[in-house]
Amino acid sequence: MPAGDPPALSALRPAPGLRSGPLWLGALAAFVWLACSIGLRPLTLPDEGRYAGVAWEMLRSGHWLVPTEDGLPFFHKPPLFYWLAAASMRVFGANAGAARLAPLLGATLGAIGLYCISKRRAGERIARWSVLVLVTMPFFFGGAQFVNLDMLVAGFVALAILFAAHAALLAREGRPHRLALVGAWAAAALGVLAKGLIGVVLPGLVIVVWLLATRQARTILALLSPLGLAAFALVAVPWFVAVQMQYPGFAHFFFVYQHFERFAESGFNNAQPWWFFIVTLPLLTLPWSPWLLRSTFKARADDTPEASLWRQLMWTWLIVVLVFFSIPQSKPVGYMMAVIFPVAYLVADAVANRTRDGASPAFHLAVTSAAVAALICIATVAYYSLAYHRDNTALARTLLRLRAPGDPVVFVGEYFFDIPLHARLAEPVPVISDWHDPSIAKQDNWRRELVESAPFAPAVAAAVLVDAEHAFALRCGPAPLWVVAKRDAESGVAALPGATRVELSNRVALWRVGPGGCAPAEPVRASP
Repeated sequence: MPAGDPPALSALRPAPGLRSGPLWLGALAAFVWLACSIGLRPLTLPDEGRYAGVAWEMLRSGHWLVPTEDGLPFFHKPPLFYWLAAASMRVFGANAGAARLAPLLGATLGAIGLYCISKRRAGERIARWSVLVLVTMPFFFGGAQFVNLDMLVAGFVALAILFAAHAALLAREGRPHRLALVGAWAAAALGVLAKGLIGVVLPGLVIVVWLLATRQARTILALLSPLGLAAFALVAVPWFVAVQMQYPGFAHFFFVYQHFERFAESGFNNAQPWWFFIVTLPLLTLPWSPWLLRSTFKARADDTPEASLWRQLMWTWLIVVLVFFSIPQSKPVGYMMAVIFPVAYLVADAVANRTRDGASPAFHLAVTSAAVAALICIATVAYYSLAYHRDNTALARTLLRLRAPGDPVVFVGEYFFDIPLHARLAEPVPVISDWHDPSIAKQDNWRRELVESAPFAPAVAAAVLVDAEHAFALRCGPAPLWVVAKRDAESGVAALPGATRVELSNRVALWRVGPGGCAPAEPVRASP
């Protein structure tokens, strides 16, 4: 080992003739690092609360085919994330940490795939640096612990691209490639089950453009093998067929509306100009992104043909995905999770090229970058653990402690995503709002989600989507009514006979309304 190598990073520079450590040990180390703070912060709203809440409904209802949000079929996304999160909650308990095992799985599998296949194509040194850069990138570290679909689908998209490119190069070399090809199609199928058509469209675009750009067009047909297509169909198709048979309008809603119309139309969340991701990607990948300036698309003098093609794959992957997601107006930053893998490789390629001497200033700069990145990861989680105050965890636990089984619960003016999970509510919660407001269709929020789901279950919708003029019919009967409302919507609740505020937490109030007769109550003005 060169004298300048710190012991903790000596594994990045294996000595000639020494065998590397077992893959399972490296995978375990990456998993433990990404999971080290998985349960330290509450669920953030709305995203984490929404997806963890859907998984909770799946677990407590026992209905694993159809995801539901407040009892209504939630067909905005496929079920793989909910299956994984619900299964994790069954094993580890219904809590935020258990829900985060699904994105953690996607991150870990993607990192393993990047290491294994890059090692075959570019060498172990670049592969190790790739994983180090990847898992210490704060954006990736945070995404691995964030309860939404972006990291899970990104992991499977990465595996599909890596396996497909590996299969293409094996076919070019005249070597057996069927196993890699089946792995690529199976990963794409899991990507489809994680977030929809993007799971197969992105890998397909990247691979086709790369093969055309590197004059391997004939290989495209080899990748469309019946065996690979059969593996894809076997994994991806059954769920869609089963749901379509149960809900005839599902296919149009999911494929036409949720995919093509959302891609082409405005009115969805985080509308941004076309250049948004070009500007934000370097910021999202700090402190590693400046190293990208040291990478190159062209072949280097000491490159092997494989290493050159693999680097071109990574640049193609980065550019194609960046352009693809720059087309629609809606540009959530989570979309960039799919390009973190090639960014990590290209950074590693630049680091490895400039740090052949362990005592060089570039090597020490790379080590410093890794240390700073790791500190940013830990500091960011610590900050949000202490500073985030928009969750309803404390209020939900109070409701769980005081509410008797069977006591009705109602939400006023908002659907509080995290409360059913933390309060262990076993039934859908009626939500009082102005459900005839024409602006609902123009805003990409919780009200639109519930209204769009209503046609699939009209009876459930009639019970849970309660207009303000029929606000508190639920208070009829011998049991008290528990009401959750934002502070600016409390006045109508406070005017009810027997109403007592139990708790106010983060501008959300919990009220207990004593049992009452069936006399009409005054309408409650629910804020939109």
